[in-house]
Amino acid sequence: MFGVTGLSRFKRLILGLIVLLFVDFLWVASSELTEYIFKDAEFSKPFFTTYVKTAMFMLYLTGFLVWKPWRQQCEQGNKVSLSENYLSQPIYVPVKTADKESGTESEDSRSTKERSVHFSNLSEIRQMPDQFADEAHLARLSYTASVRMEEARIRALHKLTLKQVAKIAFIFSILWFCANISYQEALLKTEAGVVNVLSSTSGLFTLVCAAIYPSNSADRFTLSKLVAVLLSIGGIVVVSLSDIQLEKKIPVGALWALCGAILYSFYLVSLKRKCDHEDKLDIPMFFGFVGFFCTVLVWPVFFFLHLSGQEEFQWPNKEQWLYIALNGLLGTVLSELLWLWGCFLTSSLIATLSLSLTIPMTTIADIVIKGVPYTWMFYVGTVPVFLSFFAVSILTHYDNWDPALTALKNCLNCLWRQRLKHRLPEVDREQTESLISNGEH
Repeated sequence: MFGVTGLSRFKRLILGLIVLLFVDFLWVASSELTEYIFKDAEFSKPFFTTYVKTAMFMLYLTGFLVWKPWRQQCEQGNKVSLSENYLSQPIYVPVKTADKESGTESEDSRSTKERSVHFSNLSEIRQMPDQFADEAHLARLSYTASVRMEEARIRALHKLTLKQVAKIAFIFSILWFCANISYQEALLKTEAGVVNVLSSTSGLFTLVCAAIYPSNSADRFTLSKLVAVLLSIGGIVVVSLSDIQLEKKIPVGALWALCGAILYSFYLVSLKRKCDHEDKLDIPMFFGFVGFFCTVLVWPVFFFLHLSGQEEFQWPNKEQWLYIALNGLLGTVLSELLWLWGCFLTSSLIATLSLSLTIPMTTIADIVIKGVPYTWMFYVGTVPVFLSFFAVSILTHYDNWDPALTALKNCLNCLWRQRLKHRLPEVDREQTESLISNGEH
């Protein structure tokens, strides 16, 4: 459904970056709306809102009613057997003949042919089924386009079935929800700035996980990517220090934030390894099943939270429902789907680093909309965050290029040459004294 087979690798990367940046804007708008719901709309129920927004993923399951390829996966015997007749029933249409006849033939010869041979005025036409339209179209393309179409056809042959998508969604729904619960718990235990700093370390965990379990060359570990990730984390630390003062001891919420970052990185890298291309996975179907399994499995937690007093159950009013539904559609249903699509178009690391961009972008929104003043540290910290995102994008496109490793090798070579240069006079002096002593003997 989201395949872009005709695009080259560079165009896929550019499209993925545009999608991820658009998702960042959606998440910034969603965070502002979430803050409005908790404070101005007076509905501070983080678990309830998270549960409702996750359940809204089930809207994608309506695709089984309106999307024909999904319905065909539920039907039995929808595949065409090789022994069946590929051609349709014959259709007879009138034959169009030329009005003018050739003047090279005589009237006698034409009359003889007309008497000896009789042609039908109808032609028989048979159509091939839609399953073989791709092969017919492939035969009329250029070599480059045909290669891309053939690769897409091979990926389509390995496309995950309905049961496989449901099974993967069941497994990853648990990881996805646990990562979100960890983030919510971190927000309850410590300051949001500390949580954002520690959550930004998901880029580092993604880089390590992708190096251990790479899905393609775009996720290959390089020293330059490591430098870019550390640069991004450093920028996030500076941005957060401009707004808060970190606690002297490690808070409990920091452990929850680190746990959420690890789970989110593992979820993304594992999913990308399980399905390395968007043509193999129906992304809307996947999120539809994620919403279904989370809705079915998580609802008992409401009783625990209500009885323990951590979050008493309260039914929202019409205005609050409107804000929650709008936030769920934009900040969860649409944004999560586009974010995963952008991950397939680019790489796991780029998609993870795009999460870090929401921190300075959210702060910029506070400056523009609310007029909140920030110190010079904020503006200094935003620079490495944005630079690292685009640096990793360039390194992903040129996956065999590692400028940091090249620079390190050049520095080591220079140091080695300087060391040899300082040692050469001493070696020459020893050789000269040895020659002199040998000459005297």
